[in-house]
Amino acid sequence: EEEEEEEGKINKPRYCPRCKVFVVAHESIHEVQQTNKRLEELQNIYDQETTKLERFRREQVAKIEAEKNQQINHIKDQKDQEIKQLEGAKFEFEQHHNSLVQSMEQQREELLRLHELRITELETKISNGEQLRRMMHNRIQELRGNIRVFVRTRPFISEDGKVHHKTTPINVSPDGENLFITSHIGSRDKIHDFKFDKVFPQSATQEDIYQEVSDFVQSALDGYNVCLFSYGQTGGGKTHTMQGYGSGEMRGIIPRAAEQILRETQEMRSQQWEFKMSASYLEIYNEELKDLLEGLRSGKSPLSNKSSIKMDGACPISSTNAKKIMGTLSSMDNPLTLSIKKSKEGKTYVEGLTEINIDTQDPINGMEELQKIMKIAEKARSVARTDVHARSSRSHSVFMVNLIGFNSKSGAVMSGSLNLCDLAGSERLDRTGNASNAKRLEETKAINKSLSNLGMVFNALANKQNHIPYRNSKLTYLLQDCLSGDGKSLMFVNLSPTVESRNESLCSLRFAQRVSQVLFGKIRKNVECMSNNNPRLEKRRTR
Repeated sequence: EEEEEEEGKINKPRYCPRCKVFVVAHESIHEVQQTNKRLEELQNIYDQETTKLERFRREQVAKIEAEKNQQINHIKDQKDQEIKQLEGAKFEFEQHHNSLVQSMEQQREELLRLHELRITELETKISNGEQLRRMMHNRIQELRGNIRVFVRTRPFISEDGKVHHKTTPINVSPDGENLFITSHIGSRDKIHDFKFDKVFPQSATQEDIYQEVSDFVQSALDGYNVCLFSYGQTGGGKTHTMQGYGSGEMRGIIPRAAEQILRETQEMRSQQWEFKMSASYLEIYNEELKDLLEGLRSGKSPLSNKSSIKMDGACPISSTNAKKIMGTLSSMDNPLTLSIKKSKEGKTYVEGLTEINIDTQDPINGMEELQKIMKIAEKARSVARTDVHARSSRSHSVFMVNLIGFNSKSGAVMSGSLNLCDLAGSERLDRTGNASNAKRLEETKAINKSLSNLGMVFNALANKQNHIPYRNSKLTYLLQDCLSGDGKSLMFVNLSPTVESRNESLCSLRFAQRVSQVLFGKIRKNVECMSNNNPRLEKRRTR
């Protein structure tokens, strides 16, 4: 082993650091050359194999890269196709969804339309049924000839106080005909029930009120004497119901009735009817008649009428000349004192009362004239402040409209009148505070006396007494034609909703109940016909 190791040391090349080469012994050069040659061959083989491997690697990389790009493109194409399919599916879904939404919307609109049509149809049927019911009811009332009674409970106002805004003894039934009021007797409450032609709750508007009254006003154009008067305790809302205020929704019965008459006279012209219309306004203050339009006599107002026209209720026609009938009415000098008279035909009229001709050819101008008349009358009416009401009416006011209609085709002549009465309220001295004021006390006595006489007249009519005390009061004497079965009458009872007023409300309801039982028989209609063969005017009164 030592020899071999020594021999290996001899033959083993040594590295020379200075020459930086391997140095071997001379006898090993040949072997070294052989070894180097072999190394070169191996190096060439290695380089060749390395080149082949590099080429192969590059080929494989290129192949893999190509396959990768191909896979990427394929995946991208698949993704694009899937995106297109999804977009197409989305578009189809949106179209289908929009179609469904549109179809559902159309179906909904169709259902709503059908529902609205059904509602309209039902409302029309209800309205027609209500109109038919009201027409039949009115017809029955006309055949029976009784006075119709409406009741309205006003809403709470600031003068009632905040404490009572949610407490009222009056309850109105949903059927619009029954009313219940609670009274306090001793230590317990008692409920009283009443039934009238129409009962309005606190929520009723001025339009709701007039819709029920409009047919009644129309009767004046049909040739009837019509009287509508409000009744109730002071502060019950009578003047608001009759006159209202302003020119909008708060207008009362009087301005709305004037509008209806002017509108109807204009529409009836297509049926060959021509109307002559005049208006008067008076009040009964302390049993004295007062002309509320007396200021127009001076001639300073555009409505001035220097000659008054005699009012005799039915305005009998005495001329065969239609033009004369429509163009002129008899006139007389105005006396200083108004007085209630009877015409030859037995009709009631007020002698010396100012009567203003109203333009029926131009409804707008005619309405302006009537509005001026109502403003003048409102300023002239007697009012005063009491503990119950800040602007209490101290008199009974009567707005009178006289109508004469002539039909040029048939020759028929109809005469009707409309009397709209705003009565002063019944009063209790302990509530109004008028006992300490001599003037207010006298007014209260006169108001209560006239209302008491009105009650006596209705009691006599209900009991069918031979003597009816119309002459006991200027109010009943003035309204005798309407209260004696010669016309249609409607009493509008106005109630205060407060607890403090329930005793007065109960008295008003009991009085209204007695009034509703008064029977006149069939009401007469004022119709006159003009004969073509006889120059005299043939007069007919239909029953």
